[in-house]
Amino acid sequence: MVQYSETRLDASFAALSDATRRGVLEQLGRGDASITQLAGQFRMTLTGMKKHIGLLERAALVTTEKAGRVRTCRLGVRALEEEAAWIGRHRELWNARFDALDKIVEQLKSKEKADARRTKR
Repeated sequence: MVQYSETRLDASFAALSDATRRGVLEQLGRGDASITQLAGQFRMTLTGMKKHIGLLERAALVTTEKAGRVRTCRLGVRALEEEAAWIGRHRELWNARFDALDKIVEQLKSKEKADARRTKR
């Protein structure tokens, strides 16, 4: 069984749980941007955007670099492979459960049809 770093997963999923932070990641996927640019684009205060960027940085999804008074944000070097693997594992479990449920439903339908045929006789 694959072992996951719960702290890393917690930080990633917490960062990804907010629509603004997901939007920031999409924006940074198109190119680097300053915190000021991001705050303007998302119509929020600099302080609010700094908090969002801080959460993304703690999850290693974003890095920042300060040059003078401008703090530039870019996507972090860490991709989401670990998170995707965790989701994939749980998807497999749910798919197996749904497949088993489908089999039970089919068995019940077959039994119901057989019972209905016997009743008609």
